[in-house]
Amino acid sequence: MAVRIVVLGAGYSGLLAAKLVAKRTGAEVTLVNAGERFVERVRLHQLASGQPMRDLPIADLLAGTRIQLVVDRVTGLDPGRREVRLAVGEPIGYDLLVYALGSRADLGAVPGAAEHAYTVAGNDDAARLRDRLRESRVVAVAGGGLTGLEAATELAETYPELTVRLVTAGEFGGALSDRGRRHLRSTFARLGIEVRDRVRISEVRADGLVLDGGEQVAADTVVWTTGFQVSPVAREAGLAVEDSGRLVVDETLRSVSHPEVYGIGDAAAARRAGGQELRMACATGIPAAVAASKAIADRLAGRTPKPLEFRFFNQCISLGRRDGLIQFVRADDSPVEAVLTGRLAALYKETVVRSTILAARRPGIVAAVA
Repeated sequence: MAVRIVVLGAGYSGLLAAKLVAKRTGAEVTLVNAGERFVERVRLHQLASGQPMRDLPIADLLAGTRIQLVVDRVTGLDPGRREVRLAVGEPIGYDLLVYALGSRADLGAVPGAAEHAYTVAGNDDAARLRDRLRESRVVAVAGGGLTGLEAATELAETYPELTVRLVTAGEFGGALSDRGRRHLRSTFARLGIEVRDRVRISEVRADGLVLDGGEQVAADTVVWTTGFQVSPVAREAGLAVEDSGRLVVDETLRSVSHPEVYGIGDAAAARRAGGQELRMACATGIPAAVAASKAIADRLAGRTPKPLEFRFFNQCISLGRRDGLIQFVRADDSPVEAVLTGRLAALYKETVVRSTILAARRPGIVAAVA
């Protein structure tokens, strides 16, 4: 009887892992996802600004494989019975499980965020923001990470009549080199984006933000990009997780508490040699999917799997459709002075984004170079 492998989540890491496991083993592979379509999460700020997105049915991306697609929401796990519980369908049994349920916006950290803020963390979320912007005049983007920078510049470029404000607790562009920060400041100035950094948000209201100390930042629309949280499924099932809820995995992406479970993408706390935890990103999730599929294939074949080998190379930031910033970094993700900016950087970022779909369609190409 064939080994049953179930992959939870068809995001960048889950879809790739499912296809590679099916390719490398004789296992019976089932992919479970809450929706029928692949979500290009790295483009959701574009969707929010009103740009059309490609329609990518997951069934089409699985064409020619032996993978069974189940469209349903995962509600829980029973590790003892090795079953996945679903919202609608019957439980699915597994011999090996790949846990790739991703992440969603954390709207619970600040009062009022869940009631009043919009996000770009999911397809429906970005579509709601797009519709809201049609009647907006002032937008406040909360969060100065990569998602916040991309959302603010995309909205300001697409809707020049909007007043766009970015509010962040950290230093504006603090993760960048001096050259990177200079380009970021000049781009925001060119687009007319107002920046408030080193301030903390204490409340989100219908009419904007309230900062610590009581100062108000007026906005009729708030875009929340600060912080992500993972599904509680792993914690509730008794799997070893970090305080954040991310699955604790070893150097081969296998759960430290349940060896029949592998964790990849945002849902798992994968680490580089030396202990550095990989940040939530498509750039880390795809290599983790490749490594986990190799480890699974090796163990099924009686071979000793190799540990994850990963180094950071760059941070790719789109600043609208005609500008970008590629910040080159050391292996530990710390910035060096070298950057790429302008239209060439925008083209670079677009090429990277397109390559993620190439990976989904032709995973063997990614596996060959990873």
